Amino acid sequence: MIRVLLVDDQPLVRTGLRTLLNEEPDLAVVGDASDGEMAVAAVAEMTPDVVLMDIRMPVLDGLEATRRITKNGSAVRIVILTTFDLDEYVFQALRAGASGFLLKDAPADEIVRAIRIAAAGEALLAPSVTRRLIERFSGQTPRTEAPRLRELTEREREVLLLVARGFSNSEIAARLFLGETTVKTHVAHILGKLGVRDRVQAVVLAYESGLVEPNLH
Repeated sequence: MIRVLLVDDQPLVRTGLRTLLNEEPDLAVVGDASDGEMAVAAVAEMTPDVVLMDIRMPVLDGLEATRRITKNGSAVRIVILTTFDLDEYVFQALRAGASGFLLKDAPADEIVRAIRIAAAGEALLAPSVTRRLIERFSGQTPRTEAPRLRELTEREREVLLLVARGFSNSEIAARLFLGETTVKTHVAHILGKLGVRDRVQAVVLAYESGLVEPNLH
């Protein structure tokens, strides 16, 4: 059972999401919060698997709430809910440790699928959209060298480059003539060596370190 926490300052949004998710046999809404401060406390108390986090909220916004939750070492996956698909705050949230983002007007089945994917630690929804977002905003932050990248083997760097360009495990396997299980193993090693939570964090690191250049396809 995937335990979900809903965080949004609009009661109607929380009610709608709760109704939607509780209809799924493998999902359970364990609580909700109307601001980021309440969300941080709720994560500590309820230990959900996935948090659906709004960005713009009173008291404490979703960006700072995400920072605090991930800084505390929680393994929870945070999915940002946004009205705009290229909201600059989304990129900041990804840098803060969020696992991906969803548009608030996304179809019901897409929201359910995103939660399952996030809980599994896989790439969330369309990697190309995440990549486009990172490309747009990564140039606003200075490039920082990441010594951990030096620990990657040549093959692992190849895999990371393809992950950063939005390819799935099966697509990477086809391009590199590898088995999909082998690709999954490479990805796991990459995440471990880089010390990041998931694929999205690995992509952010790849762009911020200059391993992948913005607008490079």
